[in-house]
Amino acid sequence: MAEVIPAAVLRNLADKLYEKRKNAALDVEGIVKQLAAAGEHEKITAVINLLTTEFTYSPQANHRKGGLIGLAAATVGLTSDAAQHLEQIVPPVLNSFSDQDSRVRYYACEALYNIAKVVRGDFIVFFNQIFDALCKLSADSDANVQSAAHLLDRLVKDIVTESDQFSIEEFIPLLRERMNVLNPYVRQFLVGWITVLDSVPDIDMLGFLPDFLDGLFNMLSDSSHEIRQQADSALSEFLQEIKNSPSVDYGRMAEILVQRAGSPDEFTRLTAITWINEFVKLGGDQLVPYYADILGAILPCISDKEEKIRVVARETNEELRAIKADPAEAFDVGAILSIARSQLSSEWEATRIEALHWISTLLNRHRTEVLQYLGDIFGTLLTALSDPSDEVVLLVLDVHAAIAKDPQHFRQIVVFLVDKFRIDNSLLEKRGALIIRRLCVLLNAERVYRELSTILEGEPDLDFASIMVQALNFILLTSLELSEIRDLLKQSLVNPAGKDLYVSLYASWCHSPMAIISLCLLSQTYQHASTVIQSLVEEDINVKFLVQLDKLIQLLETPIFAYLRLQLLEPGRHIWLFKALYGLLMLLPQQSAAFKILKTRLKAVPSYSFNGEQLKRTPSGNPYQFLHQMPGGSQITEDGDITMDGGNSHNGINFAARLQQFQQVQHLHRLHSKAQVQSRKNSTSLSKNMVEAQKQEEPRRPQLSEINVPTSRSSSKRSPQV
Repeated sequence: MAEVIPAAVLRNLADKLYEKRKNAALDVEGIVKQLAAAGEHEKITAVINLLTTEFTYSPQANHRKGGLIGLAAATVGLTSDAAQHLEQIVPPVLNSFSDQDSRVRYYACEALYNIAKVVRGDFIVFFNQIFDALCKLSADSDANVQSAAHLLDRLVKDIVTESDQFSIEEFIPLLRERMNVLNPYVRQFLVGWITVLDSVPDIDMLGFLPDFLDGLFNMLSDSSHEIRQQADSALSEFLQEIKNSPSVDYGRMAEILVQRAGSPDEFTRLTAITWINEFVKLGGDQLVPYYADILGAILPCISDKEEKIRVVARETNEELRAIKADPAEAFDVGAILSIARSQLSSEWEATRIEALHWISTLLNRHRTEVLQYLGDIFGTLLTALSDPSDEVVLLVLDVHAAIAKDPQHFRQIVVFLVDKFRIDNSLLEKRGALIIRRLCVLLNAERVYRELSTILEGEPDLDFASIMVQALNFILLTSLELSEIRDLLKQSLVNPAGKDLYVSLYASWCHSPMAIISLCLLSQTYQHASTVIQSLVEEDINVKFLVQLDKLIQLLETPIFAYLRLQLLEPGRHIWLFKALYGLLMLLPQQSAAFKILKTRLKAVPSYSFNGEQLKRTPSGNPYQFLHQMPGGSQITEDGDITMDGGNSHNGINFAARLQQFQQVQHLHRLHSKAQVQSRKNSTSLSKNMVEAQKQEEPRRPQLSEINVPTSRSSSKRSPQV
């Protein structure tokens, strides 16, 4: 081979001086050019092998530098014949890209640049290896190497864009592997290639977008403003192409966007939700299987701290809810419900509200399917009744009401609601009125109260039953929503429907003496009210009773009981009303405000109203009962009811049986109270016994009287008496 390349040329090719190596390379170029012209390719192969084995793989850095410049010179000498020798020339150059010496890496870039200029399109067969090498060199620690790699990169891009041999299918896996690299130089390098390839009309980068979309979104949170800007620019271009493309794989990209919508980076979230917004508008049937995932991304963003994100998320949510998909078209009602249910526990009110809107929408459109999952969402809906937001609670009640349209679900909901109140007393105290009133509006007040009364009638927890009845009674007496029930109850003695409601409520109202008295005053069964008051015993009149009585006296002064106060102007007709009110007055402590209020009201009755009435003793034995004759010989008592069955049954209401029912329930409450008191005594006694036992186990200490005190005049005066 020395005959082909003179020894002096080989010596200079390995010289430490660049000029000598450069001149030697020119000699190699001339030699190879002559051999090519003569068609002696075997000798050319031998020259290339010599440059490779003796120089580029040499342990000496200067030899490696000379070998690289020599291979580039040989390629230049080959010109059009270089393509057939590229398999020998390119691999050793690519190998030098990972050389430990930065100057060798620099010359490798220079050599490959010159080789590429000569072979152009024939160079494409090595593209993946070259791309991999350039990707690494883009982050090289030496600035000169980075600069040389950048020049080479520009040339390779030019070659690729004009080549018809470039395979995007083979390149994408390589690109996908590197998209999550964090090095900023590599990221710039990758975005640059994506942008260039996307600009080539014959290369369909959009079709492979799902393969590197996540990587681009990952770059949006880069610390470098320039990289974020480049990634955003590339994404904007792709989104525009999606809008104009008739065929797009929305599904795979939707999965990526859903993940990125939850990014901690604000700009990434905004970009992801913007893409989702466009996908919902454009995706059509392709997105139906992904609706649940998309909803799971949208709902949290509705409460995002950034206003731009909130606006886009709300718009997207409305767009998605407006789409009327069919379960037969892969629309998964259960998955949507699961997402909405999970978001009910969100810390953000706006998200919880929208989750409830979704449940309502699904109930309206796919009721049958939703009710199949009722067991999965019911517990969460009940828990949501304790939400701190009134708006959320009202929406939860709307959902409950929608479910309760079916009779079998109506009772189930009321039963579960009572259970919830039993478990969480604070819910009853803070939200009980709001919940009951709203349900009465949505589900018919009478129906709700009848069902609640039926459930509470058999309630085993007597303390809870009493508290619940007191709450329901207060709501009944004060809420505008229950005015129709109050009007119906006022007609209990003359209207069968009113009588039926009165009897229905009475059964559970027995758990509270004050609730029964209130019910009687409301329904104008004053004689029975007086009888109930007279039946009360010492145990019934406790602090809780007096507190409830105080509230009732306050309510008697409200417009709701205006009719009752006006009836005081006719004491002859309503003597049992007077007796009931005086009975309440006698139960109140004289120094209480309620006593003074009621006493003042009774004293306000003008004395003339007592004139002209005649009081008679009735056959039933009730004193001071005023009788009016009715057509046909019937009699109406002062309470307005028709006297039958010796005064014990009026208009079908058996008051004797009602009184017995009340007394039986109150007897159970008294036994329960005594049992609680006894239990507390036993507990206290047990504690005392344990203390005594501990004292007995301690060593006995000597008593003061057992201590020998020295006898002295001063001490004897201070010694205790024994």
